[in-house]
Amino acid sequence: MQAAQMKLKVLLPYKVFIEQAQVMRITAVTSDGAFGIFPHRLDCVIALSAGILVFETQGADEVYIAVDEGILVKTGFDVLISVRNAIAGIALAELREAIEQKFIKLDEQEQKLRSVLVKIESGFIRRLVTFKQER
Repeated sequence: MQAAQMKLKVLLPYKVFIEQAQVMRITAVTSDGAFGIFPHRLDCVIALSAGILVFETQGADEVYIAVDEGILVKTGFDVLISVRNAIAGIALAELREAIEQKFIKLDEQEQKLRSVLVKIESGFIRRLVTFKQER
């Protein structure tokens, strides 16, 4: 009897990054640590952190993909992962460096951008309040 297998699809905002059938297991990173998924696991939705996604297919080695923050949805034997960015095809040690350099640096840039946006919004609100008071 053949063991149950999953179908994995990793989506980026602009394309399908990878689509793989016959997946035996998946390991993803959450804010609480690593999380394993097997074919008969209950359906779930998981928020992913930037890290290394690992999956294994029948008769093949493990595949490593560096992923940014995103979400994982498992329904039946289908696993859909949607992330902002992903990198594959390089050695495991280099993936760790890629995560630190690209994804974490991007988060720092986003924080700076959000800080600027908060200042702009608060300035707009102050001017709006002043305008209303003058009327």
